[in-house]
Amino acid sequence: MNDVMKDIRIIGTGAYVPDRIVSNDEVGAPAGVDGEWIARKTAILERRWAAPDQATSDLATAAGLAALKSAGVTPEQLSVIAVATSTPDRPQPPTAAYVQRNLGAAGTAAFDVNAVCSGTVFALSAVGSTLLRRGGYALVIGADVYSRILDPADRRTVVLFGDGAGAMVLGPTAEGPRVRHVALHTFGDLSDLIEVPGGGSRQPLDHSGLDAGLQYFAMQGREVRRFVTEQLPQLVKGFLHEAGVEPGDIGHFVPHQANGMMLDAVVDDLGLYRATMHKTLTHYGNTGAASIPITLDAAARRGAFRRGDLILLAGFGGGMSASFALVEW
Repeated sequence: MNDVMKDIRIIGTGAYVPDRIVSNDEVGAPAGVDGEWIARKTAILERRWAAPDQATSDLATAAGLAALKSAGVTPEQLSVIAVATSTPDRPQPPTAAYVQRNLGAAGTAAFDVNAVCSGTVFALSAVGSTLLRRGGYALVIGADVYSRILDPADRRTVVLFGDGAGAMVLGPTAEGPRVRHVALHTFGDLSDLIEVPGGGSRQPLDHSGLDAGLQYFAMQGREVRRFVTEQLPQLVKGFLHEAGVEPGDIGHFVPHQANGMMLDAVVDDLGLYRATMHKTLTHYGNTGAASIPITLDAAARRGAFRRGDLILLAGFGGGMSASFALVEW
């Protein structure tokens, strides 16, 4: 068990997705594919996209409020807010600062974590030591608005992503789901597989960059799939061994909602033969850092978990990165 997480409990969850539903046919038309092709390749039927006046902080705030209500915690009781996102409102300041302002949670430590789709578990790990030092409660949010950085003509990416936010309230309490173990990995040699090339200090955006589409999310899909299928099984097995549990002990699997067909292809290799795999991608698509907390909240609210159940959270994404958390409900 990670000492830093041993006394941390998840005492509330929440989620938010925008109202606008975007069908496969709508998103597929500019990319030259039809809805049936998207469903066959991804198992995604629709997704939600943010309204023009909604930014990542707006989605994050709504999810945070839902989680606080679930936990029975007020914003004034928070000591830290961590927002996992790779689509911040602006390059500066951190999106978490806007969330803090929106919630009226003055005095909290507020910061962003960018580990792309693995980010929420990275943020979960980061708040543990802060809570033990500062006391109080933590709000961990995964939020992304990928619709703003997608190339409408790129069928490899535009068909996959939706917008949304999910949140967890954590606290050093005696009751509630316990975070038993966390592990984080980054494979920097593969950092070019998923990227937004323009807009940073390496490649500031100018007219030529915009014309070249450097502002758009780009992904080498086949290599990403290879990373997941080859690395995820051994990483999961190593993580469970470190945590002192067997694959057959896991009752629930909450993975990053990358692609339904890819998840179905890799799950047998994970050895989680007793686990129920939870999915929300059918109606929400890949919501980036939000996908794990959205899916965890959906399962919790429909009563899927029972006291003592072991839940494996597994994130993977750009960096390349992978992150795991073992939760005892």
